[in-house]
Amino acid sequence: MLRIAVPNKGMLSEPAWNMLSEAGYRLRTNSRQLVVQDPDNEIELFYLRPLDIAVYVGAGTIDCGITGEDLLKNSGTAALEHMPLGFGASTFRFAAPNESPISKLEDIEGKRVATTFDKLVQDYLKDHGINAQTIHLDGAVESSVQLGVADLIADVVSTGTTLRNAGLRIFGEPLMHSEACLIRSPRLAEDDPRLVVFSRRLQGVLTAHQYVLMDYDIPVDKVSAAVAVTPGFESPTISPLHDRQWNAVRVMVPKKSVNQLMDDLYEVGARGIIVTALQASRM
Repeated sequence: MLRIAVPNKGMLSEPAWNMLSEAGYRLRTNSRQLVVQDPDNEIELFYLRPLDIAVYVGAGTIDCGITGEDLLKNSGTAALEHMPLGFGASTFRFAAPNESPISKLEDIEGKRVATTFDKLVQDYLKDHGINAQTIHLDGAVESSVQLGVADLIADVVSTGTTLRNAGLRIFGEPLMHSEACLIRSPRLAEDDPRLVVFSRRLQGVLTAHQYVLMDYDIPVDKVSAAVAVTPGFESPTISPLHDRQWNAVRVMVPKKSVNQLMDDLYEVGARGIIVTALQASRM
């Protein structure tokens, strides 16, 4: 049975749970459940603190898990990134008070940096030849400067609204770009059949989120022009209609381009164009 860790709470939790549900796995039915067995799919889910997931996976007590790239890097464990999951995108940035003279990386020399991600910050500063003190805080690092604990902060940034509300401004290049990822234990082979099936299911959901199924009718003499607009993966499915002058076409197209493709198909001569959302796939 594959032992999998998922975030118990936080920004990664809901999209991770949705992905697992769409992949056909059984989830917990109430927030007090910390372990869920799914014998039909031969997995066991462990709901853990996001900060701890890489530690458990790195120790080999859990086979794989869903967490953030930043959390993995900060953990300093032997856990390995297996595949990106396409959600939870963020950047890790330095921020200083609006009135502070700190505005570039070199200005951090000798300063105090408050962060929850000690190792990530220390490694970054060391790589850039900057000597500074890191102050570990478990949360709400944006208050640390006002309370006199630090001179600046380093934290995960999505929109930056929280930092602006705290009177802080972002400066310098991002320390890293992060997103949710599937990580695995170093004791679990990359080609382990259980991991291959699990990864394929997750990839099927990712693909389904990126594509939609498009159906349309097209005159027989314009099929080639329509197929040039929507070539699909291998090839569209084309079926004759009762009116032999028309064919029906079914094809997968990128979700982000769907409205432009509908316009282009209409210009070619397609009619009855409809779009259907996908839940899962195997490509």
